[in-house]
Amino acid sequence: MTTLPYQNPALSVDERVADLLGRMTLEEKVGQLMQVDARSEDLSFIKTIQPGSLLHILGEKINRAMQLAAQNRLGIPLLIGEDGIHGHSFWKGATIFPTQLGLAGCWNPELIEQVGRVTAEEMAPTGIHWTFSPVLCLTRDLRWGRTGETFGEDPFLIGEFAAALIRGYQGRGLDDPTAVLATAKHYAGYSETQGGRDASEADLSRRKLRSYFLPPFERAARAGAMTFMTGYQSMEGVPSTANRWLLTEVLKDEWGFRGIVVTDWDNVGRLVREQKICANYADAAITALRAGNDLMMTTPEFYEGAIEAVRSGRLAESEIDAPCARLLALKFRMGLFENPRPADLQRAAIEISRPEHRSVNLESARQSLVLLQNNGLLPLDPTQVKSIAVIGPNADDDLQQLGDWTLGSSQHPPEAGKQPREKTTTVLDGIRALAPSGCSVTYERGCSIINDDLNGLPAAVAAAQAADVVVVVVGDHLNFIGEGQSTATLELQGGQIALLDALEQTGKPLVVVLVNSKPLVLPPSARRAAAILEGFNPGMEGGRAIAEALFGHINPSGKLTISIPVHIGQQPVFYSQVRGQHGHRYADLTQEPLFPFGHGLSYTHYAYSNLRLSSTTLAQEQSLTVLVDVHNNGAMAGDEIVQVYVSDVVTSATWVNKALKGFARMHLEPGETKTVSIELPWQSFQIVNAAGIAVVEPGEFEILAGPSSRDRDLLKAILTVV
Repeated sequence: MTTLPYQNPALSVDERVADLLGRMTLEEKVGQLMQVDARSEDLSFIKTIQPGSLLHILGEKINRAMQLAAQNRLGIPLLIGEDGIHGHSFWKGATIFPTQLGLAGCWNPELIEQVGRVTAEEMAPTGIHWTFSPVLCLTRDLRWGRTGETFGEDPFLIGEFAAALIRGYQGRGLDDPTAVLATAKHYAGYSETQGGRDASEADLSRRKLRSYFLPPFERAARAGAMTFMTGYQSMEGVPSTANRWLLTEVLKDEWGFRGIVVTDWDNVGRLVREQKICANYADAAITALRAGNDLMMTTPEFYEGAIEAVRSGRLAESEIDAPCARLLALKFRMGLFENPRPADLQRAAIEISRPEHRSVNLESARQSLVLLQNNGLLPLDPTQVKSIAVIGPNADDDLQQLGDWTLGSSQHPPEAGKQPREKTTTVLDGIRALAPSGCSVTYERGCSIINDDLNGLPAAVAAAQAADVVVVVVGDHLNFIGEGQSTATLELQGGQIALLDALEQTGKPLVVVLVNSKPLVLPPSARRAAAILEGFNPGMEGGRAIAEALFGHINPSGKLTISIPVHIGQQPVFYSQVRGQHGHRYADLTQEPLFPFGHGLSYTHYAYSNLRLSSTTLAQEQSLTVLVDVHNNGAMAGDEIVQVYVSDVVTSATWVNKALKGFARMHLEPGETKTVSIELPWQSFQIVNAAGIAVVEPGEFEILAGPSSRDRDLLKAILTVV
C-alpha cells in the first residue's frame, strides 16, 4: 500500500499539511471546520459532511465514530471535545472537583495543576482529546448565572490559575496520550453583562478590554493553551464571533497564537437568528471566517453556507484553506494520524477509580474552604458538644454540592442520570462519619430552596432546641445557576431566610455552612451566626472536608477570590475599583463588602510586620522583591496566603485603587515566624494609558502586603519608578 506524504510522520508538520490540503475537495475542507453535536445515535453525517470534530460523544460510540472517519477518502482523524469543567463532568463515576470559583479559594497553583492532571488522566482513556476549560471570564455582576464557573474577580489571579490548569490538562505536550487540550474561554469580555443577564451586550471599550479582560487570556496563550473559544456577547456592536480585531489582530497577530479558535455553541447561527447582523448563513460563514474563527461549533448550516459563499465567488477558497490548515496542523502535532486515541474503557475504569485521584479531590476541597466568620465556636470542642443538629436543604443534597456542569445539571438531559450517590460525601455524611464518640447527630431538611414550603420548619426548630450546636447548610440550587439562568436577586431563595431566622431564635450556637455557586446576600440572622464557612460547590469530597474543618481536623486556609456583598445594590462590588467616585458609600447603605476579596480566617492568628523592598527605586525593566515577616501567634499550625498589591499613586489615565500582583502560600507552626519573598516583575507596575498602550509610568507607587485586600489589613511601603 502506497504511503502518501501526509501519512508519513517523518515529514514536517508543514509538509504534511500542505500535501493533505492539496488533495482535499472544497467540501472536505469545509467539513473539517465543523464541530458536530454527536448525541444522536445516527453517525452517518461522518460519511457525508466529514466533520473535523465532534462533541458530546462518549465511550464505545467514540470508537464507532473514529472507525467511520478512518473509512473516509483521506482518513482524516476526528478531534473529540467534551465539557470537562471541574472533572470529567458527564462520565458516571468520574472525579468531580470543586467548581472553579471554589477551587480558586486554595490560592495554590500547584494543586490546581494537579486537578487538571487528574481530569486529563480520566478523560483521555475515554477517547476525549479536548476539554472546554478553563473559564477565564472576569466576574463582575454576581447575578450572572456563570459566576461559579470563573476563578473570581482579579485578572492576575485568573491568569495564574488558568496557566496552572492548562499545564495540568496538557501534560507533557500535544503528543502526550494522557493529556487533553485546554480551552481558554470565553474570549473575551463575555462576563461584562448588563443587569447580570447572560450574553447581553458588553459595554467594553478596547482600552477596558486591554486593562482587565484580556490579560488572563494573554497569560493563557503564553502558557501554551492551544484552543480559544469565543463568547456569546457583542461589544461596540460586534459579536465576539465576528470580531476580527479580537480574534486575529490581537490573538493571532499580536500574541502569536498558533492554535485554533472555536466558536461557542452555534455562535455562527446566532449571527443570523439572534444578533441579526447577517441575513443568511452564507453571510454568516464569511463573517465568521474573516474574523478568525477556525472551527464552528454546532452550526449545521455553516456547511452549505460556506460552500455557497465560495461557489458564488464571495469567499475565496484560500479563506477556507487557512483555518483548515491550522486544524490539520494541530491534529498532526497531536499524533492523531498515527494514533487517533480511541476509547480504552478497561484503562478508563482503572484511571477513574484510582484512590490517588480521590485524594487530590479531598485536598482541593480542604484548601478551598474559606472561614468567613468565627467567634471562637469553631473548631467544635468535643468535651462541650455532645449533640449536633444538622439542618438545611443543602446538608444532604449531592447534586447541589457538585453544582453545575455535571450529570444531573442542566447541560445534559435527565435521562443521562446523575453521578452515583455513593461517590459524593455530603456535609451530613461527613459530620456523621467524623463526629466524636458519644456525640449524637440529628438531621432535618427544614425547607426548600425552590419554593416557600416551610412544612419542615417545626421539626428543624425542635432538632435545634435539642442540640448543643446547630450546623445549618444553605445556599443555592441548580435551578438558579448556570448558563442562561442568571438571577434578579442574590438573596437566599425559597424558605431559607425563614429557616435561619427561626434557628437564630432558638438561642443555640449556630454555624452557617454555605454550599453555593456564587456569593449570596446573607440575612441578618446568618450574619449574626457564631461562624460562617464558605464551601461554594466543593465537589464529591466537599462534605468530608467541611466536617474536618468543623471538628478541627484541618485548619481552614482558603481566601476569597471574589467579594461577598452586603446587599444587591452594590453590583459590581469587586475590590479593584477605578478611582474618582464621590464619597465612599451610598446615601442609605454601605459600599463596603461584607467579606472582601482575599479574606479568609484561620483557627490561629497571623501577625504581619517588617515590610521591606529590595530597593526603594526601580529602573526600567527591573523587577522588585517584596519581603514581609509573618508570625503565627496562635496555638495551631496553619497555612497563610500572603498577598501583595500595587497602587500607582498618580497615573496619566484613570486607574484602579490597587491591584493584586503577587501572592505566596506558606505553612507556619505555632510561634513560628517566616519571611516571605515575592518577586514583582516590571509588568506588575503597568497601566493601560488613554491610548490603549500598556506602559510603566515613572513616579511613586505604594506596595501593600497583608492577609486580604482590605486597606486596614495591609502594610505599606513606597517605591519610586525612575
